[in-house]
Amino acid sequence: MKIPKRLQPLVEDGLIDEVISRLMSGKEADVYVVRSNNEIQCAKVYKEAAKRSFKKAVLYQEGRRVGNSRRARAMEKGSKYGRAQQEEVWQNAEVDALYKLAAAGVRVPKPYGCYDGVLLMELVADDEGDVAPRLSDVFLSYEQAIEDHELVMHYVKLMLCAGMIHGDLSEFNVLVDSYGPVIIDLPQAVNAAANNSAFDMLKRDVENMALYYGQYAPELKHSRYAEEMWSLYEDGKLTPETQLTGLFEDASDSADVDSVLEEIKAAFAEEEERVERIRFASEGEAIE
Repeated sequence: MKIPKRLQPLVEDGLIDEVISRLMSGKEADVYVVRSNNEIQCAKVYKEAAKRSFKKAVLYQEGRRVGNSRRARAMEKGSKYGRAQQEEVWQNAEVDALYKLAAAGVRVPKPYGCYDGVLLMELVADDEGDVAPRLSDVFLSYEQAIEDHELVMHYVKLMLCAGMIHGDLSEFNVLVDSYGPVIIDLPQAVNAAANNSAFDMLKRDVENMALYYGQYAPELKHSRYAEEMWSLYEDGKLTPETQLTGLFEDASDSADVDSVLEEIKAAFAEEEERVERIRFASEGEAIE
């Protein structure tokens, strides 16, 4: 096929040997199947901010650290240089996330590097060598849904232990190969400790997965992994080895139960006092 303009410099530099086909066009990037070093890979070409349709990008970027103070000031002012730096931070975020999550034990595509807004990474394939399907295109048995959901929750837990939340996790951002789920699309990954919306995003990610897998195993729709993980994370007790149950009891629910018990005790005490008053009154009348 004709070499896309954004991939031409990588071809000229020998980073890409051949552009085979266009794989997909998404809200923040176009993805191509390429050959590099005699290996089939993916080339993810990030769209410019003006052409990107990913909503509320600023919300996702909250809490991301920029080491260079000059760059940080420029980004805050929104100057031309600052906008260019903001784009670089957005694009490099996925590369950094892929390396960090792979090291944490999460199954993600192997990254090979980001060059001028183009991310080269592993092509996740099926047994025949074709591109692995998205989770949304896979039919699951009850048993497989339970098993894969548990594995995805394990990955979400590992991400949180590494201080990250996917932020846009759904059946469209998970590929399925012969070894199971692979998490993809991470440019909007959230800093769990520094983003004020971190829990809301974690909850949405987890609920998206519960609803999808719940089509095949309905009981998963009632699980509460997000609340369980976040509570442990806030208490500093969440570790990669933590065994999750999907069960969680709201503190407010416990407080309500306690208050009801207190009201019952108070009612019993009041009734005892009333009975005692009646008894004393009756005894007094008998004496008279």
